[in-house]
Amino acid sequence: MHAWESIQKTLNHIEENLGEEIQIEKLAEIAGLSPFYYQRLFTRLVKTSVRDYIKLRRLARSTIKLHDKTNRIIDIAMEYGFGSHVTFTRAFTKTYGITPSQYRSNAVSLQNFEKPDLLLGYIVINEGVPLISDGLVLEMNRKFLDKPINFLGVTGYYFFRSGKMLGEKTGVDTIGEIWDRFYNELPNIPYIPGGRWIGVSFKGDAPDNYSSYFIGAEIDKDDKDHNLTNWQLPMREYVVCGFESENHEQIIVSMGKAMKYTRFWLKKHGLTADGFFPEMYYKSKSDIVYTELWIPFKKRE
Repeated sequence: MHAWESIQKTLNHIEENLGEEIQIEKLAEIAGLSPFYYQRLFTRLVKTSVRDYIKLRRLARSTIKLHDKTNRIIDIAMEYGFGSHVTFTRAFTKTYGITPSQYRSNAVSLQNFEKPDLLLGYIVINEGVPLISDGLVLEMNRKFLDKPINFLGVTGYYFFRSGKMLGEKTGVDTIGEIWDRFYNELPNIPYIPGGRWIGVSFKGDAPDNYSSYFIGAEIDKDDKDHNLTNWQLPMREYVVCGFESENHEQIIVSMGKAMKYTRFWLKKHGLTADGFFPEMYYKSKSDIVYTELWIPFKKRE
């Protein structure tokens, strides 16, 4: 068994027992490692300590419970092992920047530390061959876009932490707020019926430690609106990572996994992303959501 497989087994165990007491000694036994080496290997592969990971996953699960206002905050705290309302509130505020009560009242979007799928950091698939892992189906291909695609929408900024990707960071989801603005403006956009939507991270004119994020709907090239932002996906070659999610709620988790796998896949092929990071969303009549990451690339120096 590979080392990452041992850690993955314990990640599965943690996820199935978040409401129970979880002992590091038991996790080490499941992994077939000493507690000392298990904790070192876990931190290396998951990028946080075992105890912090358990706390972050419990907090992530608690956000679901907080949606139902019939659940008392003290009961949620006790269910996930925080011992008291004060301890839970302190941990929640440190992680997300708001209290559980504020989250319940404002219903903002949050970023959570998601359960990793370590397989995606070790298996290199060939182009055009689907990879199925932990509920995710993805496929890598290279495509040359021979005609630019035009979009019209809105732009905002989000705080950028180098080295942290979607599913590895916590806090209020400011990108979710930009999506809310887009949905509000959508009736004013002369979009192509059945056309694609796009979300793009790029530096642009964002302040230090921030990135710009554009969200738009596909339009004909002559459509303009001075109150909105035009953005064009340029003609060039891309590595495209296509993946399916079971529903709209699952798409954030799938997106984080696909981003991390694309970074790994590019590195293994001696490539690196080049300047901007588009996410392409396709309309669907079913609950299955199909999305593509279109990554412009260059050879790694």
